[in-house]
Amino acid sequence: MTTPTTTRPAKDRLVKARRFQAAAALALLLGAAAIQTGCVVPIYATERDERARQLLYVSENLRHITRIWERIWFLDLPDTATPYRTHGGII
Repeated sequence: MTTPTTTRPAKDRLVKARRFQAAAALALLLGAAAIQTGCVVPIYATERDERARQLLYVSENLRHITRIWERIWFLDLPDTATPYRTHGGII
């Protein structure tokens, strides 16, 4: 008498896992494509001059990300635990 190597519930779990993996891969691919193309509507204008202006604005905004990050986390302020005094007024 031989016993089956895989039971019905195990096969069902395997099928569900493969379907979930396929759905996750599809969602990842569609999400990456949507980010690059601007979802349904294109991100930038079709006219060259308008698109160049928009790209300049976007790149200028991205350049300030590091300063914004420092300001949010108060990294642009002097450390209060310094062993020496820092003058906070106008010299």
